[in-house]
Amino acid sequence: MPSSSSSAEKVKQAKAQTRAYLAALAPQSRRELKKVSTLIRAAAPGVTEAFSYGIPGFRLDGQPLFWYAAWKTHWSLYPMSASIRRALGDALEGYEMSKGTIRFPLGEPVPATLVRRLVKARVAEIRANRK
Repeated sequence: MPSSSSSAEKVKQAKAQTRAYLAALAPQSRRELKKVSTLIRAAAPGVTEAFSYGIPGFRLDGQPLFWYAAWKTHWSLYPMSASIRRALGDALEGYEMSKGTIRFPLGEPVPATLVRRLVKARVAEIRANRK
């Protein structure tokens, strides 16, 4: 198990990498991802920042909660499990999805209620898997 000082250093490094990632984005993408980040933090108190696969994310209880990224025409949340897709199926209609990803069009308002529901579902999934 990593020591708390190495864990704290990883979080500090992740925060710096996230700031650099966001700074490199176009203003619209940066604004949307900052909203997403704020929504995730609010819906899952106690998350810690992470950075992996070249994109920012959050961990909860040491487990990956969500990664988020901006692309040319959309922003995405990862991972999106089959159980979450089934549980929120109707709410996800109209959004492009792949096996582990949901894509939201850039330029449309961030669907705050849906993001909160996704985070809550993922938190429940992580905690259920711990038992």
